[in-house]
Amino acid sequence: QVQVAESGGGLVQAGGSLRLSCVASGSIWSLNDMAWHREAPGKQRELVALISRGGNTNYAESVKGRFAISRDNAKNTAVLQMNGLKVEDTALYRCVVYHPYGLGFLQDYWGQGTQVTVSS
Repeated sequence: QVQVAESGGGLVQAGGSLRLSCVASGSIWSLNDMAWHREAPGKQRELVALISRGGNTNYAESVKGRFAISRDNAKNTAVLQMNGLKVEDTALYRCVVYHPYGLGFLQDYWGQGTQVTVSS
């Protein structure tokens, strides 16, 4: 069983920055991919950024150049640095981590999310 907890959200003015943290805990052998998604009213869940255990990254086109994802494998932590925030970035940001399950499978674990609100 793996637990995921996010923190760092808040209210910020357009153009500002926030640093979100995702910490996995529990029965962890090794974490594979870690990713940040966001959910906003009236919109589908969107993949914002993903980072593999080896450090390969993938970003949504809308956040490239503004957001950066990183991880610390020793601390089972993923960080999303958000710069140049825009009103349209307003959403509940959720972290998901992938952990081995059974033989040759991966299980996804989701956090409850941290709210990011960007004001104009």
